[in-house]
Amino acid sequence: MNIIHDKIKVHSLTGRINEDLMLKAFKAVKKNRGAAGIDKMTISMYEKNLSDNLLSLMRELKKGTYQPVALRRVYIPKGDGKTRPLGIPTIKCRIAQEVIRRLINSIFESRFHDNSFGFRMGRNCHQAVERLMHYAKQGCRYVVDVDIKGFFDNIPHDLIMNSLASRIADGNILNLIEKLLNSGVMEEGKITPTLKGTPQGGVISPLLANITLDHLDWFLDEHDFNFVRYADDFVILCKSEAEAKKALELVQNFLNGMKLETSPEKTKVSHFSKGFDFLGFSIKNSSIQMRIKSREKFKNSIRDITTRSHNLDKEVIKRLNRVIRGTVNYFSPKFVHVHG
Repeated sequence: MNIIHDKIKVHSLTGRINEDLMLKAFKAVKKNRGAAGIDKMTISMYEKNLSDNLLSLMRELKKGTYQPVALRRVYIPKGDGKTRPLGIPTIKCRIAQEVIRRLINSIFESRFHDNSFGFRMGRNCHQAVERLMHYAKQGCRYVVDVDIKGFFDNIPHDLIMNSLASRIADGNILNLIEKLLNSGVMEEGKITPTLKGTPQGGVISPLLANITLDHLDWFLDEHDFNFVRYADDFVILCKSEAEAKKALELVQNFLNGMKLETSPEKTKVSHFSKGFDFLGFSIKNSSIQMRIKSREKFKNSIRDITTRSHNLDKEVIKRLNRVIRGTVNYFSPKFVHVHG
C-alpha cells in the first residue's frame, strides 16, 4: 500500500513538551483511572511526588532517553465466552503516551474523514448510528459488515510508523512512538516482545488505529461508498446487493495490502430487513435496540458487583452507579429502544 507523504511536515514537536503539557497529560490519565502496570505504581503513589516525577519524565522525553517498560497483560470478557487481551501500561508510560498523543493528534485530526467517529473530540457512537440511519433513509439498505481479525494486535508497525512519518519529521517523537510499540508484554512473569500491533489499553492506541485506518476511509471515499467507522468497527452502506459484494471484495483486497485480514465468520453482507449489530446496538429496519450480548454483559456486571458484596457499602453503591449510569448514557439516546 502506497502512503502519500506531505510536502510540508511538522518538525519541532519535542520543543513543545513543557511543564504545562506534562501536567495536563497527568490530569487526563488520572481522570481515566485504570489499574497499575507491572511496577504496581498507582496514581495516588505517583502523585505523592508529582512535580519531581513529571519533571524527570519531561527531561527523558525531550532528550529521547525515555525507555518504556513492558505492558501488563490482562484479559477481559467480551460477553460471548471469549476474552479480549488488554495491555496495561504503567502510570509513567500512560503519561508519556498522553503527552505524545496531545502533540500529534491535531496534525492528523484535521485530515480525518467525516465518517470516522471513534475516539475523536466531539464525536461519539450515537452520531455514528445517526449517520448510518441517514444513509439508510437515502436507500442504502444493504450493509457490508466488516470485522478485521484482531485489529489492534495485528497492525503492522511499519504501516503505523510510515503513516506517522508521512506528516511528522521530528525524529525524537517518531523514535519514542516506536519504543512504545516495541515495549513488550508481561504475562505470568514472562516478557514477550511486541513485533506488531498497538495494545488495547494503551492511551495512544485509538489514535494510532485512526491514523492507520484513515487510509481505508479515503479509499472508500474515492470509490464513492457510503460508510460509517468507529475505530475498527465499520459498515459500508449500499443500494444493491451487487454493489455490496463489490465493496466487500475491494475492502478485503485493500486490507490484505495492509497485511490485515477480515474474520470470515463475522464479515458478511446483510440487509436492514434482516438486521445486524453495530456498536452494541441491534439495528433492524428503523428499530434500534440494545443488543442481546450487551444486555447480558450489563446483567453480569451487576451480578458480579452485588453477589461478591453482601453489604451494599458506599464503594459497592458507587461501582453500581458507575455501571448503571454508563449503560444508560450509552443505550438511551432518543433513537434507542431498550427492552428488558
